[in-house]
Amino acid sequence: MTDPWVALEPGADPAERVRVLRRAHETFTTAGTVPRPVRGVVAESWRRSARAGVGPDGTASVELTDGDLGTYRAEHPLARVMPLFRELMGTFAADGEHLLAVCDAHGRLLWVEGHPATRRLADRMNFVPGARWSETAVGTNAPGTAVALDRPVQVFAAEHFIRRVQPWTCAAAPVHDPHTGRVLGAVDITGGDGLAHPHSLGFVQAVARAAESQLALLAPPRPAEDTAMLSVLGRDEAELRLDGHRIRLSRRHSEILVLLGRRPEGLTGDELLCALYADESVTPVTLRAELARLRRLLGPGLLASRPYRLTAAVESDAGVVERRLETGALTSAVEAYAGPLLPGSQAPAVVRLRRRLADGLRAALITHSDPDLLADWARAPWGEDDLEVWRALAAVRPSAPVRARLAALEAELAVPAHRPPAPAGGATYLQRPPA
Repeated sequence: MTDPWVALEPGADPAERVRVLRRAHETFTTAGTVPRPVRGVVAESWRRSARAGVGPDGTASVELTDGDLGTYRAEHPLARVMPLFRELMGTFAADGEHLLAVCDAHGRLLWVEGHPATRRLADRMNFVPGARWSETAVGTNAPGTAVALDRPVQVFAAEHFIRRVQPWTCAAAPVHDPHTGRVLGAVDITGGDGLAHPHSLGFVQAVARAAESQLALLAPPRPAEDTAMLSVLGRDEAELRLDGHRIRLSRRHSEILVLLGRRPEGLTGDELLCALYADESVTPVTLRAELARLRRLLGPGLLASRPYRLTAAVESDAGVVERRLETGALTSAVEAYAGPLLPGSQAPAVVRLRRRLADGLRAALITHSDPDLLADWARAPWGEDDLEVWRALAAVRPSAPVRARLAALEAELAVPAHRPPAPAGGATYLQRPPA
């Protein structure tokens, strides 16, 4: 191969190449070795797929449907260039009986469009909007591998890791945010053997670059001028960014803003008192004094009373994580999770919010069983003693270090082998036994 990213060069016999690849795939899935004729990019992808626990007879799972899918992709940056994708690729896909597909940075398909008969065939392998086609979910495939490697790639026939995908050929290229360089997702063309040509790879590369140029010309959406940003994850004292200024808040003021930010309609003094203080002897006078100090700190007009409420929208990093989790964007939710919400707070309502957010993330991680996400959580300060996450990680990535850490943790914590998960209220989830 003169170009290792092209699956089949002009003049090669597609049928013979398919036979070679099927034998190589069978060798790898049975013996774990990759024969020499397989391209290096495909061999490495097969190895990553196997390490992620993907089976050759698996299938993609649909994570977003109906309203959740519509909301998620309407808010996605690539929605702004979908008209461009359709203009440049729509006719090519329809006339050639191919499919135009666009995925997000986590390999989740957002749009799949093209020839109706081809779409019906693709439906049988869940190549549909809302399905997750990352390498860690379905193994080697063009959109999933393109975002994993952050470069254009073509995948031909039996180069696909899952057998039911092997009748297909696809080429995909990542699309980046032109301002930050961050991968937003990938654009893909999927169809039959006719796509196994260098031109299809060059085509999607050109479309991806055109989309980036279009995004650069579009003015980025400006945040509302009256929206403040509150950082509360992984820190005991929140930071409020307001009108270009950064304000460090005390723990109590942090708790008040967290609660009022979640209740735009406001809270009465009695409701705030119950939410903030476990000690019932604390008087309303104490709360009013705290609120008066907070009002002076924030400046005029932001904190109103009767009921106590914020007069401008306050976004928080915890809210960002919650929304991403609700829409099924687990990877980006974990990326945005900087730690437990105000971990030192003992305010009853804040403790409940902290536990609910952490428990939701942990449950999603264990359910999805993505080895990379589980490893990220397990090695973070708040997850290093999380026995259930380490057990889930050992099930999908049973490496020697993971098994050793799990054994040490079970021995150290002296817990039964199948103890149910403990509440996730702080930096650790299981209490060590008394000395």
